[in-house]
Amino acid sequence: MTKIVFMGTPDFSVPILDGLVEAGYDVLRVVTQPDRPVGRKRVLTPPPVKAAALKHNIKVLQPEKISGSDEMTEIMALQPDLIVTAAFGQFLPTALLEVPKFGAINVHASLLPKYRGGAPVHYSIINGDDKTGVTIMRMVKKMDAGDILTQESLPIEKTDDVGSMFDKLSYLGKEMLLTMLPEFLEGNFKETPQEESLVTYSPNITREEEQVDWNKTSQLIDCQVRGMRPWPVAYTMYQDKRMKLWDATPLEETTTEKAGTIIQINKKNFWVACGEGTVLQINDLQPAGKGRLKATEYLNGVGREMEVGNYFE
Repeated sequence: MTKIVFMGTPDFSVPILDGLVEAGYDVLRVVTQPDRPVGRKRVLTPPPVKAAALKHNIKVLQPEKISGSDEMTEIMALQPDLIVTAAFGQFLPTALLEVPKFGAINVHASLLPKYRGGAPVHYSIINGDDKTGVTIMRMVKKMDAGDILTQESLPIEKTDDVGSMFDKLSYLGKEMLLTMLPEFLEGNFKETPQEESLVTYSPNITREEEQVDWNKTSQLIDCQVRGMRPWPVAYTMYQDKRMKLWDATPLEETTTEKAGTIIQINKKNFWVACGEGTVLQINDLQPAGKGRLKATEYLNGVGREMEVGNYFE
């Protein structure tokens, strides 16, 4: 039986771990990030992969940094046949990559060499791409630069957000991994080098990138809203307070008003002028200090004094 050490952290990783266990592979350890404070009350919360591993009665390791750690020493002593990673969130040192008989492979949520880095799904939606996918590659010391083992694409629908695409891609990654592993472990799987001239990057989203630029078109702002939902959530400033935008719709209407101007308010939503004369309808939002609200709830409550001609920044 093939001995595997699995490394992953978010919900994306869970179906892949479950698939390995259900397929009968011997998962010796699961390595994930330490528990982190979550929410306003900063409740210490385990990563989703930890909960999945414990469900399968697999020992969990949570090094703050894998390189040079006691956990790394433990993994090396186990002499696994293969390391599988899926959104683990840390670089693996060369000494660890060289331990397994079959090396280490990574399930990455993009069509490499496009979108190397930690936020490939976010960027694919933010940039308005019509498709993304999963690449399984051999791991090397350089970030997401190893040879491609297999790759499949998925369309990005106009209603998709980061949450829905992560769900789709995680199950696609699971099926791809389970399909390719038997032949890969036989040692006769074709590996294709990445084309370096086509490399692009998707670094983790910064706080500055979360803020809406109303000078962009309504279509691009909609892509930003969906590309940051359900995390980290795009925001704008309204009357010097942060307002998160959860759902919006680009409209066919046009306007000559300055970008960021509220141009219409009705019972269910309101419209905002955007770049190039485009218009965005705001459906769901979250004012400072409140939870997520339908626009109609906001307009009937804390936002009842909103007026046409007010500005978002």
